[in-house]
Amino acid sequence: MTLDSWPELPYAAWQETCTTLHLWTQIAGKIRLARTPWLNHGWHVTLYVTTNGLTTSPIPDGHRTFELRFDLRQHQFDIEVSDGQARRIPLLPMTVADFHGAVLKELESVGIQVAIDDLPSEIADSIPFSRDRKHASYDREYVQRFAQVLRQVDQVFKTFRTGFLGKSSPVHFFWGSFDLAVTRFSGRPAPLFTGTAPGLRQDVMQEAYSHEVSSAGFWPGGPGIDASFYSYAYPPPEGFKEYRVEPKDATFNEALGEFVLPYERVRAAKDPAAALLSFLQSTYEAAAVSGKWDRAALECELGKPGVPRGRSV
Repeated sequence: MTLDSWPELPYAAWQETCTTLHLWTQIAGKIRLARTPWLNHGWHVTLYVTTNGLTTSPIPDGHRTFELRFDLRQHQFDIEVSDGQARRIPLLPMTVADFHGAVLKELESVGIQVAIDDLPSEIADSIPFSRDRKHASYDREYVQRFAQVLRQVDQVFKTFRTGFLGKSSPVHFFWGSFDLAVTRFSGRPAPLFTGTAPGLRQDVMQEAYSHEVSSAGFWPGGPGIDASFYSYAYPPPEGFKEYRVEPKDATFNEALGEFVLPYERVRAAKDPAAALLSFLQSTYEAAAVSGKWDRAALECELGKPGVPRGRSV
């Protein structure tokens, strides 16, 4: 199929597929979690955008590594092992339980045995993967649209990331909340985080928010909410939510405690990438100005291909 650069992605049109795909990515993510040494802020568990979809990147297995990839263009789940073995599972309508069983079976066939937590993370009233025969939808067209949006957003987020000299996360996909995110840090420690999420230990969340952040991301939507971009600060400084941000369609959502910009407003803009970049920059400034970050030490011009950062003498 031929896709628009920034395709329509109304949540209601692919809600069941979105939920099923979310749960499938959690299975792959939990396999990475079970085998990968802990990294600050949970960065060791995420997935990454590829040309065709999402990947775990290499996962340790003794003297070998293996990689799990969602090819959302050819609609297949690939297992590739560094010793040359490979397995493939077609992506089509199937229950979460069947996908869970197929993945573990194929891993075992290449000599990889791994046990994961059977309960989904960050989903209220969830069903264990091995017993979930409720979620089984797979709409190829909307999966491809979603993958195309991820590719576009990934590029803009990576451009935005180059304008910061301080500590910054990779651009990565969190399978728990099912969103693509990038986070900047002021360098200062934050108050102890007291929030909670279903199926997620509080000490994990406290470690994730151990330092002040300005974090932005893309979420494909949920019941009653279409795909959106978001940006928040932790801890939220005084004056943050009143800061004037761009574009004008962006608003502060009191219930969520973050700035929100509907994806549809971005795709309809004359220059979607520029509109998104203005949202990322202005909401970061809301956090940095209100929170009195050391902007002179932390910020720089956006990066350009082949041009290294200058060095003061």
